[in-house]
Amino acid sequence: MAPVSPRAEIAVVIPARNAAETIERCVRCVAEQGLAPAETILVDDGSSDSTPELASAAAAGDGLELRIERTDRLGPAAARNRGAEVSTAPALAFLDADCFPVPGWLEAGLRALDDAPLVQGRVIPDPEFERGPFDRTLHVNGPSPLFESANLFVERGLFERLGGFEAWLEPEVGKAVAEDIWFGWRARRAGERTAFVPEALVHHAVFREGAIAHVLERRRLAHFPAIAAKVPELRDEFFFARWFLSPRTAAFDAAVLALLARRRATLPLALPYVWMLVSESRAWGPLAREVAPVRLAADAVGFTALVRGSLKRRSAVL
Repeated sequence: MAPVSPRAEIAVVIPARNAAETIERCVRCVAEQGLAPAETILVDDGSSDSTPELASAAAAGDGLELRIERTDRLGPAAARNRGAEVSTAPALAFLDADCFPVPGWLEAGLRALDDAPLVQGRVIPDPEFERGPFDRTLHVNGPSPLFESANLFVERGLFERLGGFEAWLEPEVGKAVAEDIWFGWRARRAGERTAFVPEALVHHAVFREGAIAHVLERRRLAHFPAIAAKVPELRDEFFFARWFLSPRTAAFDAAVLALLARRRATLPLALPYVWMLVSESRAWGPLAREVAPVRLAADAVGFTALVRGSLKRRSAVL
């Protein structure tokens, strides 16, 4: 049984779907905060596994009052909105079900809301997990123009003025995306202050993935041209040289151009990408020969996805 902690005027909202692998640890970490949330709400968005049962058992074991709301596969935006709707606290902490807050996370986030109505916390990969070259996780090490909702604190007044999260982009591959980006930029456009608090730290689960899954995951880059059209500010605050998703995609594009030109004079254009590929592959030691072709295939899939998305949305991101 966790020790009794003073109550905070903040509700923790955890949207979840088929999160049986991580939800127990997530709930336990919330229960272990030195400052107890006024409300903890798990919004189970149509799970077909034991997510709600495991969450309930974990909460009971640690003395955490957990309210479980059920929705019918409405997506993360609607799930978060439902959690906010049934809560009463004047502040909201949105936490993903695959995130594990460290002690002091809730107190740091709540304290930061005194200075800004929208606060981002830090997200790093779970340090207890030995990562492989193709594993999937999340990093948020500083103020992010993507406003990742894995670890986000919001004053209720601002949340209600903005109308909550909006699911505006229908995903072609995988789960819904960009509802948090649009939420954060609506706040920015309204002139609201935002802040980043590294002390509000959560560890993100690391999901073991193989080579094929790693390559196919790059298909999701097709969404970025639509995001750029919706939030053109990202061209200055996130993209590389305005038109490229990242320095990596720019280097790959240059290599493709050199290959298509088939001229000796253009071959140096490929060198930055080749150097990047070789350097990162060598970092994996004995796995280098496996990593290089997989990374190359993933970059090719990402290139195709970005071109296709750019043409579809008439918004170039390469």
